[in-house]
Amino acid sequence: MNLIGNESLVTLHFRFALPDGTVMISTFESTPATLQIGRGELGRKIEDCLIGLSVGAERSFDLAAGEAFGPRHEELVERIPRNELPADVELEAQAVLTFTAPDGNAFSGQVLELDDDSVVIDFNHPLAGRAVRFDVQVVGVS
Repeated sequence: MNLIGNESLVTLHFRFALPDGTVMISTFESTPATLQIGRGELGRKIEDCLIGLSVGAERSFDLAAGEAFGPRHEELVERIPRNELPADVELEAQAVLTFTAPDGNAFSGQVLELDDDSVVIDFNHPLAGRAVRFDVQVVGVS
């Protein structure tokens, strides 16, 4: 029986929900995710929950605020002048925008506020600083 270890390639279904049951991210309704443990694809605390599980395992973990996606950082909430954003970007409150850094990496931010001159964008992970329930079903381990 293959157990998930520190360098395992794992295929799984997962769901992150808020304590009130609101589902924020889920693969249960679609294709399972495949990831390499130890590469930072999931946070260390989330990976720690998976270590030792085998194919077919189904578990739920309650993670305290900030454990799953780190703390919320106020410095990652920025007011950006509209003229610094591409003209073809459609802006609306709560929309998630994807940006490309100079090094080519992509990152996302959620529009919190907008007015005629600027946009406030939160670059924190949407679950940063929040308690979550992590449900997992292991499909494959190699």
